[in-house]
Amino acid sequence: MSTTAFMSLPRVSKEKEPLSSEPAKKGTEEVTELHESPYTLPNALTLARIASCPFLAYAIVQGQFELATGILVAGGFTDWLDGFLARRWNQKSVLGSILDPMADKALMTTLVVTLTYKVPLAVIIFGRDLALSLWAFYLRYKSIPPPRTLRRYFDVSMPSAEVQPTQISKINTALQLLLMGFTTISPLITAFPTDGILQALQWTVAGTTIWSGFSYVGASGYKFLKPPGAGKKP
Repeated sequence: MSTTAFMSLPRVSKEKEPLSSEPAKKGTEEVTELHESPYTLPNALTLARIASCPFLAYAIVQGQFELATGILVAGGFTDWLDGFLARRWNQKSVLGSILDPMADKALMTTLVVTLTYKVPLAVIIFGRDLALSLWAFYLRYKSIPPPRTLRRYFDVSMPSAEVQPTQISKINTALQLLLMGFTTISPLITAFPTDGILQALQWTVAGTTIWSGFSYVGASGYKFLKPPGAGKKP
């Protein structure tokens, strides 16, 4: 081979492309990994709801139930608003599907800790949430494509599984918020006794909490996401 022919050969760079733009190959399949931006207004509103929990706890402990009621109303409004904006602006994300129930649970935990009337009810609520958190970690591990590293596991821009709230879970969340909200404003109600209403709500919430916990274990409670090109041959 002449020197001229040798010099005309194209040079091959040894540098690798970033992982986000390089398709993952598995056997004869070529799969493009999923990536999404977590920086959206709906996610920011959800984080703001989580950040309001310490202020809510302080207001309740200090007996400032008017302020606590205002924070609850604002939290309920932002809960509706972030879902509306995510649908209207097409900003739904897997991170949002995780943060939204997390915000609800943070709010519920704050209310349960500061307003708990029945210790067994608090144990049921916390036990369910702990079990669901461990279940979510397991689903993340099972669904993330190899190689399974800590960096990829905690990369919020790489969705692999999506939590899908069940119907009973939505009902349970509404009942929990109703119970805690009514407990918050009950000291302000003097026109009629509220003890019977609170007891009925507590028993109802205990039942729906257990029911909703088991509902997430079924296939309707989660979905593994398939990257674009999965199952296709080049």
